[in-house]
Amino acid sequence: QLQAYGGGLVQAGGSLRLSCAASDRTVSNNAMGWFRQAPGKEREFVAAMSWRGEYLYYADSVKGRVTISRDSAKNTVYLQMNSLTPEDTAVYYCASYLKSVPGNSGRSGMRAWGKGTLVTVSS
Repeated sequence: QLQAYGGGLVQAGGSLRLSCAASDRTVSNNAMGWFRQAPGKEREFVAAMSWRGEYLYYADSVKGRVTISRDSAKNTVYLQMNSLTPEDTAVYYCASYLKSVPGNSGRSGMRAWGKGTLVTVSS
């Protein structure tokens, strides 16, 4: 089971690092991604990485501000977010994918979802 954590309240311009861990080898053995859902909006793609890490995908809205990474020894995937704005306020979810390379640049082919963590960015 995947569990995202590390969310919280941060001022605009600040940074947060989200983590997603599993009790098994899910994170180490799969392509992984991050999604978010803002109040009143649909869930949207944020970032993803292939199983071997050779492919990285980012939504245009976060490109240059966000980095996805993985520590296989800790079976944890991270989302480093910098220069946060109030538009980044959302519940953030991690997901594993069915294939070693995520479909549609990370936007399709999800296998499982973790419980989300809330990020609130104040202006």
